[in-house]
Amino acid sequence: MLLPCHNFTSISYALWRPGTVYQLLMSFLVKLERTQPQKTDNIGELDLDKQSELRALRKKELDEEENVRKKAVQFGTGELCDAISAVEEKVSYLRPLDFEEARELFLLGQHYVFEAKEFFQIDGYVTDHIEVVQDHSALFKVLAFFETDMERRCKMHKRRIAMLEPLIVDLNPQYYLLVNRQIQFEIAHAYYDMMDLKVAIADKLRDPDSHIVKKINNLNKSALKYYQLFLDSLRDPNKVFPEHIGEDVLRPAMLAKFRVARLYGKIITSDPKKELENLATSLEHYKFIVDYCEKHPEAVQEIEIELELSKEMVSLLPTKMERLRTKMALT
Repeated sequence: MLLPCHNFTSISYALWRPGTVYQLLMSFLVKLERTQPQKTDNIGELDLDKQSELRALRKKELDEEENVRKKAVQFGTGELCDAISAVEEKVSYLRPLDFEEARELFLLGQHYVFEAKEFFQIDGYVTDHIEVVQDHSALFKVLAFFETDMERRCKMHKRRIAMLEPLIVDLNPQYYLLVNRQIQFEIAHAYYDMMDLKVAIADKLRDPDSHIVKKINNLNKSALKYYQLFLDSLRDPNKVFPEHIGEDVLRPAMLAKFRVARLYGKIITSDPKKELENLATSLEHYKFIVDYCEKHPEAVQEIEIELELSKEMVSLLPTKMERLRTKMALT
């Protein structure tokens, strides 16, 4: 994939600006992230059955890239495109098919991330520095997608959290509200992914020990903390949650509500009273999603899958809770 060759001013600027190839890699990263759902199962692992389909897609991309180059030569812009390609050669725009291909891109991207961090210091370039850190986190997120070892994937998400959490401490939420929300949501999602991975690891064990159970609950608690921080940031000065959620935060707000509901249902406890409380809180959040979409039909298209699952849980959870109450009454 080549950059448009007709924009001479932006290209000339891009060729010398610090972090140029890093920026090119980030555009690839966006493209890569959009292809992930095509290749994942329920915990985001590679679907090996689709490898032949992806290889065919790669051939098609190569053919399209060659056609673009031929047109550039035909219309007299070939030399300029070649100059850009000298930079682009370091960055593959083809979809990686396995961990080794993805790791090669990751290492190159990380090199330019470090270069960009050197230039965009937080003192003087606050917003730019934060964006670079977020992109660094995104590189780890995409690489984790290609990693087949679940423990190593957890470690990659842990690296993401380690680089993002200090930003929350340093930023004034009054002046950086939007950025704070983005980071809170991203940290919450990283903890959420780690919890799912730890649950998947525990499911493969015959008898998970107390250490694993504690780890799962701690990850759950951390994910809840950051999703709640994100949701609380939407409240008005009187701490009231909005009756109508703005379009710009509607989907993340609904996703946060859905994941909070799921997280409460995933807490592991031997105390039936506590389990009942968690199920009640889970039901409350599922019902919020269903009720909100009934009052605001325009929201349905933003969260169709999660809405259907929420309706199902609103139907199933009361029965599960009643069975638990009956069991508690007999003991």
